This record gives sequence, structure tokens and C-alpha cells, in this order.
Amino acid sequence: MGRRIVSFFKEETVLCVSAALAIVSCFLVPPDVGYADYINWDTIVVLFCLMTVTAGLSRLGVFRALAEGLLHRLKSQRAVTLSLIALCFFGSMLITNDVALITFVPLAILILDLEGRDDGLCLTVTLMTVAANLGSMLTPIGNPQNLYLYSVSGLSLGEFVVTVAPYALLSAVLLAAAALLVKNSPVQVEITGGERKMGRFDLVWFTVLFLVCLLAVAKVISIWLLLPVVVAAAAVKDWRLLLKPDYSLLATFLCFFVFIGNMGRFEPFRNAVLSVLEGHVLIVSALLSQVISNVPAALLLGGFTTEWRELLVGVNIGGLGTLIASMASLISYKHLTRRAPELKGKYFVTFTLWNVGFLIALLVLALIL
Repeated sequence: MGRRIVSFFKEETVLCVSAALAIVSCFLVPPDVGYADYINWDTIVVLFCLMTVTAGLSRLGVFRALAEGLLHRLKSQRAVTLSLIALCFFGSMLITNDVALITFVPLAILILDLEGRDDGLCLTVTLMTVAANLGSMLTPIGNPQNLYLYSVSGLSLGEFVVTVAPYALLSAVLLAAAALLVKNSPVQVEITGGERKMGRFDLVWFTVLFLVCLLAVAKVISIWLLLPVVVAAAAVKDWRLLLKPDYSLLATFLCFFVFIGNMGRFEPFRNAVLSVLEGHVLIVSALLSQVISNVPAALLLGGFTTEWRELLVGVNIGGLGTLIASMASLISYKHLTRRAPELKGKYFVTFTLWNVGFLIALLVLALIL
């Protein structure tokens, strides 16, 4: 039993910590009717629906098929690496950074294995991870913290995109430049097709559901219409898709909503946070992300500031740096170390150096702007 508890804590550290914080905060502010206003249901419901629908598209093999079709035409190592980076950068804008890495990192490892390129494995996976974390900043559905901030900030879609566009543009330029470090040796990529578990008609089915999710994000339809539609549609095709969403992430959101709601009513804590944030929202959110990751940082600080643009930029570029600054980065780490345990130390060093470099570059841009 003890080992199971320790194992669960290691696997779900953020959830356990957020649950502990929520419970402790309940002693400071005893439960009352005010608790009903804590939860941002728009974020919870839309995130659940997006994860369910993208799980259906992934099982259909849509993302892998697109990647295979692109990579099959490439003739050089540099072109392959640049394409893998681009798949993560642009793919994360629509399917989230998590799904992009879950889909494309195993594909990259397969390709590099076929090429016998262990020497470039750490660099390629690192740049793909950076690309997914930075590309996802450009859209409200690119990552969980964006979905939350878009929901609570009142920013229009145009204002949201304009706020982060300069950082996404610089990121794209830096990633393209980094890809030039890869040798331009000739290669021939041959990939066997992945398993397809659904018929072609399902592509239309899940694409329509994805568009419905986008309508809910744009507040064209209610989340309370979206939820039953997605649940029913997914259950009709395969009820197991309803098991695919990251329920630990959703539970973490709920716990942080309770903690933030309570601490916002606890004057000593509220005053202390406000004094630290005053005039420094961007840098504080970026630095805090290094310790607790950017999703919890967005949830925590979102309850104490209305400087939404600074917070949006801070938590997104704050996903760079440490391995836990963005929890999505752990997906790449797990895939690579499972394939090549002996590269664990080398990958950690490579990942940290490149992430810190990108973080510094984007912080400099933030100071200039």
C-alpha cells in the first residue's frame, strides 16, 4: 500500500499538491455558498471535450497519417528535423501541446531509429518539445492555461493572438535557425502505416465535433450544449474514448479553483500576492512556472491580477526552462528515456540548455516590448 501511495504521488505530484492546498485552504475559509462561484466551468467542460475529440482523431490515425505523408517526401536529415519541429509547432495550435508530443515524438524516434541517428535524438526531441510548448501559445486551445486565461480575461480572439504573436514569430525563427545545426545528409524516410481503428466516415464525425468545440471556445454555443453532444457522439463511436481525457489535469484545475477562491478571500495571503505581482506580473509568472509549471501558475496568479496580457505571455514563455515548467515536456522525456535509458542524462542537459536559451531570448523580447 505504501509503495502504491508513493508511486501515485510521483506520477501525480501536481494533483496531490493542489489537493492538499485546497484542503488546507478550507480550514482558513470554511465552506459556504461562496464556493459555488469558484469553479470556471467553461474551462473544465471545453478542456474535457477537446481532449475527448482529439483522442478520437488520434485513434483514427489522422495526425500520424498527415505526418507520414509529409515526411515520406523528404530527402535530407535537416529537412526531416525541420518538418518534425514544424509538425509540433503548428500542430500544437489546434491539437494542444500534449497531443502533439504524444503523436509526433514516437514518430520522430521511429524515424531516427531507422536512420541510425542516436546522435541527433536528444537535440531533435528537445527542439520538438520547445516547438510544441511555444507554438501552442498562439491559440486559446493550444494548451490548458490559454483556455483558462481566454475564458476569464475577456480578451477577444484578435486581442489574444496579437498579444502572443510576436513571441510565436520569434520562436519560429529561432527554431528554424536551430534546425540548421543538423547535418544536411541525404536520407530516405520509409514509415509503415499506423493501425487504423475507425472507418473513414468517422473522420467527418470527429472533425465536426472539433468544430463544435471551437464554437464553444468562441462562445457561439453554450458549454452545456457542447458537453452532452460530445459525450453522446463519442459514446456512439467508442465509449472508451470517454476514458482518454486527462482526468488528473481536470481534478487539478478543480483543486486550484478551490484554493485560489479561498485564498482570494483570505486577506493576508491576498495582500502579499498583490504586493509581489504589482508591476511584475510577466516576470513573476514566468519564474513561478519554473517551480510549479505554467498551468498551476496561471490558475494561481489569475485569481490575483487583471493584467491578463502580461500573465498570458509570462506563463507561456515560462513553459520553457526547467523540465517541469511545462508538464507537456515530461511526455517527451518519458518517450525518449523509455527508448534509450542511457541518454537520460544527456537529454536532461540538452533540454535544459536549449530551453534556458529560448527563455532568455523571449524574456528579452518581453522587456523590449
